[in-house]
Amino acid sequence: MLKEKLKNHHLILASGSPRRQQFFKELGLDFEVRLKPIPEEFPSRLKHFEISDYLAQLKALAFLKELKENDILITSDTIVWHNQQALGKPKNEQDAFNMIKSLSHTTHEVITSVCFTTTNIQKTVHAITKVTFKKLEDNEIHYYLKTCKPYDKAGAYGIQEWIGQIGIIKIEGSYFNVVGLPTHLVYKTLQTLISS
Repeated sequence: MLKEKLKNHHLILASGSPRRQQFFKELGLDFEVRLKPIPEEFPSRLKHFEISDYLAQLKALAFLKELKENDILITSDTIVWHNQQALGKPKNEQDAFNMIKSLSHTTHEVITSVCFTTTNIQKTVHAITKVTFKKLEDNEIHYYLKTCKPYDKAGAYGIQEWIGQIGIIKIEGSYFNVVGLPTHLVYKTLQTLISS
């Protein structure tokens, strides 16, 4: 299994997301969490997965000088792409309401990029999942924001939370990608890295 193959490597997950940390535990991987504050800003010319790829790679830059020979650093970023623009984390309750309102009765894309960095190579992969919401009532959105406070989530919602349970009517692609990590790609890429 992958854990056995990685026994001579040291995985560093540079993410404070409890969801991503839980996924790594569920994949059966030993890892260290290492955090640094990094501004999530990107050039306006970037579109779609270029944005999340850029941000995942940007997060890796801060750790480059401290990587050791057997380290594999994993950084990631998730965006919601809707109406030709990226929705990141909401600034406040009104911003969150506006985001979810814009997603109501439409289909959007959730894009997560994951960057794998060692002392000699860097590889970035991404997954795209299409998510369709029913028509959401204003009182449903307000209830969700008050009870779940999804201010740390791209697009202002968590698919695994109440709004996802009552509002999402169709998913095309990886569910886990929408939660925050395309686990199938992480597993596959780690296998490729250690066998190359």
